[in-house]
Amino acid sequence: MLYRLEGIVIRSMDYGENNKIINVLTNANGKVGILIRGAKKARSRHASLAQPFTYAEFTFFRTSGLGTLNHGEILASNHLLREQLELTAYASYAAELTDRAMQEEDTSSFLFEQLKAYLSGLVEGKDPQIVSHLYEMRVLDMSGYAPVLDHCVECGGEETPFRISAAAGGVLCRRCGHKDPQGIVLSEAAYKLLRLFVRMDLRRLGSIQVKPETKQELKKVMRMLMDLHIGIPLKSRGFLDQLDKYNL
Repeated sequence: MLYRLEGIVIRSMDYGENNKIINVLTNANGKVGILIRGAKKARSRHASLAQPFTYAEFTFFRTSGLGTLNHGEILASNHLLREQLELTAYASYAAELTDRAMQEEDTSSFLFEQLKAYLSGLVEGKDPQIVSHLYEMRVLDMSGYAPVLDHCVECGGEETPFRISAAAGGVLCRRCGHKDPQGIVLSEAAYKLLRLFVRMDLRRLGSIQVKPETKQELKKVMRMLMDLHIGIPLKSRGFLDQLDKYNL
């Protein structure tokens, strides 16, 4: 069967002497693998389609399993994401997270739009850490693990300060906070931003300024949530951590 779908390259692998296999998050058929013959050749007209983070329209034949590229047209090369180290690190993290967290049968067009907005946000100069946390929240939501933040998950109360508990699935009020000593007490600024993250569509994100101390708090919270509920070891996250140490 011949398919024509918009997609974003989330993984690119060498295959044989001259070919590449790409994993593409598509707008309608979820994640698909496509073989691009001759993509490693210097004069290949399809070489650019195999670049990570490329957004393109892919035309390919597929009966079952791996597809074979027939034609492609680049809609956004996102070359900046391959040229600047920090942007490469954040784009690689989102791409690997998407590739590992999504199953072949998942067909979330919403996540495709969120990843597309994530990469565009990086290109446009939006804060990469904040954009990354927003995307992580979308992945948590897709997986059924978005935290409950409007009220205490134990008693329904609203007595602050809240403590966020990954194990409980949301925030605990002042009276219930002792039930999870590993939970993180939230500052007012971090709490407001987390509530924004839960409901924010990345396509609507404008300019946002966050204090460094609040960003550190958010990173700690999101790391806790991702580790417990997603729990996928990612090489790209280690790269991000090394980059953070270098930038200190």
